[in-house]
Amino acid sequence: MDYAGIFKDALNAVHREGRYRVFADLKRVRGSFPAAQHYNNGPEASRPITVWCSNDYLGMGQHPAVLAAMHEAIDTVGAGSGGTRNISGTTRYHVQLEQELADLHGKEAALLFTSAYVANDSTLSTLAQMLPGAVIFSDEKNHASMIAGIRHGRGPKRIWRHNDLEDLEAQLKQYDRATPKIIAFESVYSMDGHIAPIAEICDLADKYGALTYLDEVHAVGLYGPRGGGIAERDGVMDRVDIINGTLAKGFGVMGGYIAASRDCCDAIRSYAAGFIFTTSLAPTLAAGAVASIRHLKSSTIEREQLQQRASEVRGRLMAANVPVIPCPSHIVPVLVGDPVHCKAVTDALMTHYGIYAQPINYPTVPRGTERIRLTPSPVHTPEQIDHLVASLSALWQACPLAKGEYVRLAAE
Repeated sequence: MDYAGIFKDALNAVHREGRYRVFADLKRVRGSFPAAQHYNNGPEASRPITVWCSNDYLGMGQHPAVLAAMHEAIDTVGAGSGGTRNISGTTRYHVQLEQELADLHGKEAALLFTSAYVANDSTLSTLAQMLPGAVIFSDEKNHASMIAGIRHGRGPKRIWRHNDLEDLEAQLKQYDRATPKIIAFESVYSMDGHIAPIAEICDLADKYGALTYLDEVHAVGLYGPRGGGIAERDGVMDRVDIINGTLAKGFGVMGGYIAASRDCCDAIRSYAAGFIFTTSLAPTLAAGAVASIRHLKSSTIEREQLQQRASEVRGRLMAANVPVIPCPSHIVPVLVGDPVHCKAVTDALMTHYGIYAQPINYPTVPRGTERIRLTPSPVHTPEQIDHLVASLSALWQACPLAKGEYVRLAAE
């Protein structure tokens, strides 16, 4: 067996399709985000760039209260947690964080995981195994972690058209009300910026006897009076059975969680291998997350500025005839539609303009919908917005990708 040849062939296939992914070697500048240093030619060669694709949507990874809490925790208890949650890895910081999360979502309890991916995978697979015969109704644009969890549960599933209530109801009707059902969907879909009709989905869940499982990963911290997400903004948190969220985006740290009834969280805690057999989050991460959540429960300025920046960037790019995909959220996707062209544009932005925006290709998005995903934040300055708009406008004038013309990215 030519193992090395198989690996090489697999890599060559990705290269041929133009979707081979290159990591950007960055060092963020504390207190100056979105400023960062880009290392491209060895450890000593770097240049300043501006990050325009971070999921640290509010810049909370740089917030003084978050950093102070993390310093205090590491000075008090040290680095790692020392074990799984079951074996010495439950610290006071973990307990406080779960209490804050339960309060944030108006639920009886919350359960921490090392990431939201693990939370989705572990929870959905465990639910499928605990509810014999349960049918999971999954939105067709659900995140890979939700798809993995549903697959690992090995139960029946139905895929419904994205945000299509008629299609969802038509599929729900095909099952007896006594059949266990789970409707799994997201609030903000990260690559298109679409927002789900949560209240209407809850109406269908009530009508057909289904549990609702809502991924709020790209909404927690960003929407609602206290940052509880779209469900809080829309006044329907109490109608959603299980909420999945992250600590790594709006809250700027790391980790994932679910919030639900006490018995539901306790059952997942007791049966989910992805929780039981994993070392718990470092206490310093939990402490930083607590500080971030507490701050955003009382401060609304970050959320207000985020929406203002996103609206401004979207409007100005559209006015410049840059092909922005319209959406109602804070995400600003710019359609390119070809993996080679997409990388050429993002390479030009980095090389010639000092702007970092990662190309988004298959399998993250369907083939033919490759894009640049911009994430304006409260800490992007007016000058940085001006530079982004001018840079993208210049590239689109030089390289009219929408017309399918040859890409000409000449150095200025």
